[in-house]
Amino acid sequence: MDYYFELIIKFFKFSIVGFSGLIIDFSLTYLFRNILKVNQYIANAIGFIVASSSNYILNRIWTFTSHNPQILGEYAKFLLVAIIGLLINTLVLYFLVSKLNWKFYFSKLFAIGAATLWNFFINLIFTFK
Repeated sequence: MDYYFELIIKFFKFSIVGFSGLIIDFSLTYLFRNILKVNQYIANAIGFIVASSSNYILNRIWTFTSHNPQILGEYAKFLLVAIIGLLINTLVLYFLVSKLNWKFYFSKLFAIGAATLWNFFINLIFTFK
């Protein structure tokens, strides 16, 4: 199969996994914050960690088909990339909203795009190489 076609398929799978993580993150954050009345920052951390863990498992099995026996090390790399991606997302969002006066949710689309590209390519060449 053509390398670029495989790359596009992997990116598509990665995006589907990411969307499932978004649903998990928002659902758990809502559950813990609004229903169980847990502190909102703790609720947010729970949502982020569970979604990232789910994303790791699905990407390991489905997107990148990793057979690396060092699962804990691979998982740590994945979380590091995700945390840096979250930082990139926040910085892009801050810049577009605060410096360029763009609308928040319009800016968020660009921030998500930047973080998604970072996460995909760094996971491709670093986490699941």
